[in-house]
Amino acid sequence: MEKVILNVKSRQETGTSASKKLRMRGIAPAVIYAKNEKPVQVSVDQREFIKFLHKHGETAIISLQTEGDSKDETVIIKEIQYDTVKSRVMHIDFQRIKLDEKIRVHIPLVTKGDADAPGVKEGGNLEHILREVEIESLPGNIPKEIAVDVSNMKIGDVIHVKELPVSVGVEILNDPDQAAVLIKFEAEEKAEEKIEEGAAEPEIIKKGKTEGGEEAAK
Repeated sequence: MEKVILNVKSRQETGTSASKKLRMRGIAPAVIYAKNEKPVQVSVDQREFIKFLHKHGETAIISLQTEGDSKDETVIIKEIQYDTVKSRVMHIDFQRIKLDEKIRVHIPLVTKGDADAPGVKEGGNLEHILREVEIESLPGNIPKEIAVDVSNMKIGDVIHVKELPVSVGVEILNDPDQAAVLIKFEAEEKAEEKIEEGAAEPEIIKKGKTEGGEEAAK
């Protein structure tokens, strides 16, 4: 995987108040973490970062270039905190990496051929049990996503983690026998929902008087 460039700026002020001021100016606070090293405080333009994500995704290997510093750093995005109400990035954690050392990351799991699946055409529902999987790999082997072909799936078919396609050098760390994708009858799904709803309803015993005049138990 080729490294892509992202420009950031160093920042001295930290804390809630300083971060709030940055966000009001359209800037997201960020931190660069590394094992046994002091975190480095930086910031990145909100719009530029969103454009970066749309183009390269969250699993890209990044050449992080800090303004005023000739030395770049090789990092990956470890975590992004979003404000779901205002649809903006609140904070970013970068992790410094070495290209010759394996790392663990979470990769999106996507499906292809959904509309062609016989089970879907027969009225079944395609369920994504897993939206992402955890992998271990050298940074250069990290895929942008793992795509699984569901075009031949019928109702009742299940694709497990151990059946997911991965390239050489990439290991999936999830339970191999865990279901990743399946197709289920819609009627069956509704029946299960009714059973769950019924089980969730508490038993109610009305309080009142018995024929003998005694008060009934609660």
